[in-house]
Amino acid sequence: MICGYVDSYTLLTFGVYTSFMSGNTIATGMNGGQAKLGAASHALLPIPFFVLGAFIGFLIQKDKSKQQNSLVSMCVAALLFAGVAAAIGAASTSVCVMILSCAMGMMNTTLSQVGGQSVSLGFVTGDLKSIGEQIANLINRTPVALSQGLWDTHWRRLTTLGSIWTCFLIGAIAGAAMAVRVHVWTLLLPAFFLIVLVLTERTTETPKLDSHTVLGGPVEN
Repeated sequence: MICGYVDSYTLLTFGVYTSFMSGNTIATGMNGGQAKLGAASHALLPIPFFVLGAFIGFLIQKDKSKQQNSLVSMCVAALLFAGVAAAIGAASTSVCVMILSCAMGMMNTTLSQVGGQSVSLGFVTGDLKSIGEQIANLINRTPVALSQGLWDTHWRRLTTLGSIWTCFLIGAIAGAAMAVRVHVWTLLLPAFFLIVLVLTERTTETPKLDSHTVLGGPVEN
């Protein structure tokens, strides 16, 4: 939802995507082919900073732990706040695009799999392809690949993939609606939302039992 929201805002405000790099690549090639070098360079600008953000995100998540994931999410929130500050301070379009592209590159590293199903956050083409694949597997009665248990069915994976696409669409609608109403303040909503998600996850984590104690007492050998 956040990726759809930010992409919708940046496309309306700056004329480029900050998460959907396929769209920027096509725009770069299309404008380059027409010798519109200024437009081509503008469309190209987000790509290296998206890669930079992805690099930083994966570098932080060395062990893929929840703590590292939360740290990346907080970094994304900080970059969104920085994007708002840059817009308020009348920074150039290029600076705003660089900041937000880096944020979305990091965001795309926070979740790549749900159970045994690979998912994409910042672009839904792969998710839609996977929906078609799961429907075909249902019809062919193909066993679930990399099944995580009896609960992990084709229907469960279809629900997961469909919910990601739906949330991405809702985010895009909300991003556009906010962009035309509150302008530079638009990015505050996803930034605060990320912070709330991280804090909620921390407060709901179940404490781990010490290896030498069970129910408050020592383990007898």
